[in-house]
Amino acid sequence: MADEQKKDTWAKVGLLLQSGGGLLTAVTVAVLGFITSNYLKEREIAETASRERMQANETNVRIYTELMSRREEAESALRKDMFVSMIQSFLKPGGASLDERVLNLELLCYNFHESLNLKPLFVHLEKEIRRTRDLAREDYLERVYKVASETSRKQMLVLEGAGAKFDRIVDLDELDKTPGGIALDQGVLTVEGTKRYYTMVVQEADREHRELKVRLEVSTPVDTTGAVESTSAEFWVSFFDFPMIDNIRLGRDQRCAVVLNALEEGSADITLACFPGSYASLKEKPYYQEVVQNLMRVNEQTSRPR
Repeated sequence: MADEQKKDTWAKVGLLLQSGGGLLTAVTVAVLGFITSNYLKEREIAETASRERMQANETNVRIYTELMSRREEAESALRKDMFVSMIQSFLKPGGASLDERVLNLELLCYNFHESLNLKPLFVHLEKEIRRTRDLAREDYLERVYKVASETSRKQMLVLEGAGAKFDRIVDLDELDKTPGGIALDQGVLTVEGTKRYYTMVVQEADREHRELKVRLEVSTPVDTTGAVESTSAEFWVSFFDFPMIDNIRLGRDQRCAVVLNALEEGSADITLACFPGSYASLKEKPYYQEVVQNLMRVNEQTSRPR
């Protein structure tokens, strides 16, 4: 009897375990199904929200691009009309008064100094002002020199941030006494890893027209053996020579320019700046050889082990 009772007990326990296991399996499947369903729903909601954000961003970018494009077109049309209107005052003989032409030169310089070589207009207008007997003659000259100086200053602020510069003072009284000119202290500038030596000799000074005749020699060490690349130039520099336009082309797509900052009774203040060719005026285009050399140099720098 005892053995039969034990068997019945174990049979009941086995039955309970079997029924409990099935229930547990069913509950587990239901819970997993619920969790999976929620996860898929949340993922679908997140993907839908992400797509909506991407579409909204694309729409915003497209609208912004269209607005900027229309704005640039409107500005270009306005600048074109402005340029044509101002330049006609110089091309039509007797078409505008001296005061109007000075004003138009100021507007041209302030709006187009980075893309146009305005030196011929400055020189032409300066000659006309000097020939006139207008009582405002000196005021016109000062306005012309002022806008030229401000233009050079604005361009130099941009070029200094990308390159390097040094200043020199020229003793004009000493220059008058020295045949052959005065050699200024040599300057050394390093731009984009290229070190160059600059030697300037001021040969003459035209105080009436505020100009200096300069001979410039640029030496660039090319390797450790002492080999040097040399560039030389001789030119007149005035307030109307703007560095982004009037500059000397150097190797490795770089430029250098001499700027006349001031010319007083007994001295002149000049600056030499070296800067990347990409900061030259819009009309300046690099040679294909320079483009290839720049690409090769960038590849060498990126392929070096760190």
